Amino acid sequence: MLKKNKFPKDVMRVLKETSRTFYIPIKLLKKDLKEAVSTAYLVYRAIDEIEDHEDIPNDVISTILMQLSELFKHPFTEEEYFAIIAPIKDQLPEVSVRLVDWIEACPETAQPIVRETGSEMAYGMSKWADKNWDVRTKEDLDDYTYYVAGIVGVLLSKLWNWSYGYDGDKDFELSIGFGRGLQAVNILRNEEEDLDERGVSFVPDGWTRADLFAYAEENLAKADLYMETLTDKSTIVFCKLPLAFAHKSLDAMKEGREKMNREEVEETVRQVTSEVEADE
Repeated sequence: MLKKNKFPKDVMRVLKETSRTFYIPIKLLKKDLKEAVSTAYLVYRAIDEIEDHEDIPNDVISTILMQLSELFKHPFTEEEYFAIIAPIKDQLPEVSVRLVDWIEACPETAQPIVRETGSEMAYGMSKWADKNWDVRTKEDLDDYTYYVAGIVGVLLSKLWNWSYGYDGDKDFELSIGFGRGLQAVNILRNEEEDLDERGVSFVPDGWTRADLFAYAEENLAKADLYMETLTDKSTIVFCKLPLAFAHKSLDAMKEGREKMNREEVEETVRQVTSEVEADE
């Protein structure tokens, strides 16, 4: 179990190992949000690792995620969690095995928000695993990207409200666009890999790659508007960095490159940080 006094070191270590993209902006959040967002990210990454696991049958993934959806509806113990993942525990990475640690490291008053979102996310992922991620229409794509990413945008807005009373996106349309836009860029980047390694395509029937680019751009435009609703400096930096990465990754793919290079990443961090400081 995770000891409370080890929170920053242990949580941030695992976060850095699982996400270079979000590790940087999470480090820049103010203390209460850094603790809430970092642990929430690890909780959802734990679920995502189950959904994405190539060696676990879809029916097993679906069943376990649906059980987790119910478990998240109330506080739960490590024993209860381990009982559910017992059939696959040995196949899971550290971030998934230690899901209860991440919840316990989350600020107590933020835990219900994190669990509620986890329940909805696990439900949606269970549904799509049962369907073998068979995306046929734009409505399908919207539904899938909501459960795996748009819902995280909603979670962030709820945590902003929890921390400093944010109410700038009351209907969550823009925050959902923020999450969807980032996910759409991931779908574009991983399109061939998803098809080759998992036999899965998130491209609706009849869509071209140009349609996927348009879908990403439409949602990133909502993300840009979402940025205008934020007032806390640390949340602005937090959201602006992955959004800048997404825009620049989209540009790189349009140029035929797979992703940004290290120099572009470092320059983007410097540019975004200086822009936010200049606006103060």
